[in-house]
Amino acid sequence: MSLLLLIALLLGAGWAWTPDAPRAELEARYAAPPSRFVEAGGQRWHVRDSGPAGAPDAPHAPAVLMLHGFGSSLHTWEAWAQGLQGTLRVVRVDLPGAGLTGPDAAGRYDDTHSVQQLLALMDALQLQRPSLVGHSMGGRLAWRLAADHPDRITRLVLVAPDGFASPGFDYGKAPEVGPAVQLMRWVLPRAVLRAGLAPAYADPARLSEDTVTRYQQMLLAPGVRGALIDRMQQLVLQPPGPLLARVQAPTLLVWGEKDAMIPAANAQDYLRALPAATGARVLLLPGLGHVPQEEDPAAGLAAVQAFLAP
Repeated sequence: MSLLLLIALLLGAGWAWTPDAPRAELEARYAAPPSRFVEAGGQRWHVRDSGPAGAPDAPHAPAVLMLHGFGSSLHTWEAWAQGLQGTLRVVRVDLPGAGLTGPDAAGRYDDTHSVQQLLALMDALQLQRPSLVGHSMGGRLAWRLAADHPDRITRLVLVAPDGFASPGFDYGKAPEVGPAVQLMRWVLPRAVLRAGLAPAYADPARLSEDTVTRYQQMLLAPGVRGALIDRMQQLVLQPPGPLLARVQAPTLLVWGEKDAMIPAANAQDYLRALPAATGARVLLLPGLGHVPQEEDPAAGLAAVQAFLAP
């Protein structure tokens, strides 16, 4: 999800009031098996847990934990999960503040708290040393967890990861989130949302109506829009270099060549910062944008499968 969405919301604010959707209806539609809800760290998490050996009843199977980006949900990984679960236990989650997990129980969205919450979830699910796959914001949380707790991570796949300050953001300082952004609490017209999502695709024609519907429904989950605003207000980036220097896990960077949200050139920042021992390399996907796992899942899946193979 991009800041373009917020601008579009402001421009379209007068179109329609958009209330939250009833939780029961959303869970009936979007939390069918293999979805389940797990208590960890004082939080009720929406989790999808699947794999070759009867997961989640095979906690010692090689596992991968998949973390979505800002404004998204575990559904962004559907195609990749289907491709990986033949050989791996695949765990997808709605992060606190998103989807059917809903707002963080403590109202905290700083990276330190988020990493501690993820560790609590990993313990609850008996994920001893999973690989991590993270997209955008989820990529930042993935490499931060790998930096802070290198003994808990096997491999690291970062899909257009966030972390280096972009224009409008400063290290050590929360961004200004003006009153106009608060409109998102009450206004989310479908057409405006679609216009905000389209720039994440190199080819907007690939953004299906079903995908727009899913994003809208997940954003309309009770409390989620307020939680997204809280996350923005609490975002304080740290200079990534010293943190990335602590990463030990083998690392694959995946980037859409035409990413307009976090440019593919940012991959060079990661290659410079990650230790040589990680063997970090870049998989550049021609003709794709910020969400390659949605825009053309097959384009990067085989390489990710090979990298994560037990």
